[in-house]
Amino acid sequence: MTPADPRLARRAHEELDEFQLAETNPDFRVDIERIRFSPYFSRLSAVTQVIAQTGAGLAVHNRLTHSVKVAAVARAIAMHLHRAEGRTGAIVEELGGCHPVVVQAAASAHDVGHPPFGHLGEHTLDRLARDRFHLKEGFEGNAQTFRILTRLDEHDQPGVGLNLTSAVRAAVLKYPWQRGQGGGRRGGASKFSMYAVDVGDAHDALRAYPRIAEGQQTLECSVMDISDDIAYSLHDLDDFYRAGLLNQATISGEFRAWRRDLAELRALDTPSLAVAARSPGHSLELLWRRLADRDPWIADADAFEQAVSKVTTEVIDGLLTVPFDGSLAAERSLASFTSAWISHLQSSVEVHRDPPYRSGHASLDRTAWHEVAVLKFLHERFILDRPDLAVYQRGQASVLERLVDGFTAWLEDAYDVRRAPRRLLDLVDLATEDHLATRRERPDLLPTTDEAELRRRAVGRGVIDYVASLTDAQTTQLDALLIGQTERLWDAGQGL
Repeated sequence: MTPADPRLARRAHEELDEFQLAETNPDFRVDIERIRFSPYFSRLSAVTQVIAQTGAGLAVHNRLTHSVKVAAVARAIAMHLHRAEGRTGAIVEELGGCHPVVVQAAASAHDVGHPPFGHLGEHTLDRLARDRFHLKEGFEGNAQTFRILTRLDEHDQPGVGLNLTSAVRAAVLKYPWQRGQGGGRRGGASKFSMYAVDVGDAHDALRAYPRIAEGQQTLECSVMDISDDIAYSLHDLDDFYRAGLLNQATISGEFRAWRRDLAELRALDTPSLAVAARSPGHSLELLWRRLADRDPWIADADAFEQAVSKVTTEVIDGLLTVPFDGSLAAERSLASFTSAWISHLQSSVEVHRDPPYRSGHASLDRTAWHEVAVLKFLHERFILDRPDLAVYQRGQASVLERLVDGFTAWLEDAYDVRRAPRRLLDLVDLATEDHLATRRERPDLLPTTDEAELRRRAVGRGVIDYVASLTDAQTTQLDALLIGQTERLWDAGQGL
């Protein structure tokens, strides 16, 4: 491989840094250290992955342990591609390279924008941003990640975020467009990686990759994306198996019924399937219909059936037949199972110069793609649909709503606004500065909004930025403070 293109190591703002001159501290290594030493990265240890630790115990993955494992999976894939020769090596080089440290940095940073309470928190803040503040872009965890790295978090100078290289900034742009501009690409219309006020920085990073088409991930970003899928599909399975929440008989019934009644299920129309989604076999058939409808470029009935067979054999009739009891033997069995699957999926990555519209330059092969979809189905169908989890999450949504409304009212209190949390005031100031500058320099990005309304929306963005930066515990503690029900005033107020 030839040396990396110098454009990829260009920072958004030039700086004099003695470490850049040392061979032992290349630019990309500086980036990963800035990310890992960031307080936004540290807070991930107390942010929900799927189920909060307060509700399920310390054994479950949080956003930090998930990110560390994504980085490990991603590094192994990137090392293979970085060293590749022949046709694959030529494509990798043509696309701008696949530097393992860039991929590690992106994997480490990819979840820093996720708010408290996991995807429930993301959906709640998105609704509040649009309903309360008329922010048409709402809230999106991936866009928040880019905003944190390039604006909200700071290393040693104001206004430039962590001042990361173009390569790393581009590698976290998982959905490199604004809200609603993704068309039929992966993620759908609601997924995006840049707010209007951050478009300039995002496009600046992507310009370092002239061979990457508009709307397409860089190769390094697509490796991070695949690794996130691999880790997510297996580590959630790990969590729920340990917790004893995956009922082997119920899951087995779903898979057996699908295979037994396949001809009958295929004859039903999709609305009829959806009405009877709780009946064994129906949900698995609905999964196949979704895959075939959204991704006809790769969805294959035979590959899906083979994936169902593999998951049946290795997960349902294998792992789940022996309940996890915390013994060393159980730990070894689970570790072997997870390691074997990760190794299998890592070795299934392909590189394409001209990928399909909904794919990336790096992707899982057809077989592994279906296997990951079926693995995800296990927790999506048998965990996320549980009524007890739904009740718990509705309570968490209420907490976030009270915080957003409470902080907004505080900022509108002319007498008491001076005592509002300093960081909240700082984030409102940053958002106001960004909105006014964007309106001045790129009015097309923030059209038909007078200055008073623009400032109101900027206050909303600042409030959302603040609440999204809290941990799960800080969120519940601040809620107790704002409604006057805490009994540990000084502890609850830490970190304001």
